[in-house]
Amino acid sequence: MQQFAIFGNPVVHSKSPLMHNLVFKHLNYSACYGRYLLEDGALLRKKFLDLGLKGINITVPHKEHAYQACDFLDSFAQKVGAVNTIIEKDGKLHGYNTDAPGFLKAIASFQESKTVLFLGAGGTARSTSMILQDEGYSVTILNRSKERLKYFEEKGFETALIEEFQPSSSFDLIINMTSAGLQDDSLPAPKELLDTLIPQAKACIDVIYGKETPFLKLAKEHNIPTKDGSDMLLYQGVIACEYFTNHKYTTQEIEEEMKQAFIL
Repeated sequence: MQQFAIFGNPVVHSKSPLMHNLVFKHLNYSACYGRYLLEDGALLRKKFLDLGLKGINITVPHKEHAYQACDFLDSFAQKVGAVNTIIEKDGKLHGYNTDAPGFLKAIASFQESKTVLFLGAGGTARSTSMILQDEGYSVTILNRSKERLKYFEEKGFETALIEEFQPSSSFDLIINMTSAGLQDDSLPAPKELLDTLIPQAKACIDVIYGKETPFLKLAKEHNIPTKDGSDMLLYQGVIACEYFTNHKYTTQEIEEEMKQAFIL
């Protein structure tokens, strides 16, 4: 039986084990999927091999460490410098990024939105900003520290420190790319700034799923449509599962089974 897992910190909240195990069970694929709390991202490759895993998903804050751990990278993962899916093939680790296409599908309903503001500059922001740029979106990235913004500046994005940001225009979509609100009541940016930005937006999105974060609550107070990270999680999970099962099943077969995880 093949063994899969999700690596992250925190990871106890992850719905990925339920999602993938439902697919394995109902499509009769001989595999199981668990969780692994990884505190030191530098140990990702060693832990993967020590545990004898066939594949993993990677969540915050280790997507850039996952990139470094791979022997081979697909073209998009190589482009964005962040990996959220790894498969072992003949003792070598192959890295992919399924976050970006999953995110693009998740925001497809906001067809008229073309200006996007990211709050946060981690691995998920790297991949999703690039695919949005490729699709013609204008993306601005805010972050609390300047170091992480260097990558985006080099790629031609507008960037700013959150504490120094002075908006000169509105944004169609405002997206929380941080873990703010996952385990506490914090906001991804000062409330005063959000109270200025949110009322002008068409929608607010949080990559956190399974709870109404303080960010989404604030958006609702301003009567702005909201969306959590459930759709992104589902769609990136479907793509990852296609890799896990070596494309044995159709996208539709996997998605049909995986959707049940959001009902149970």
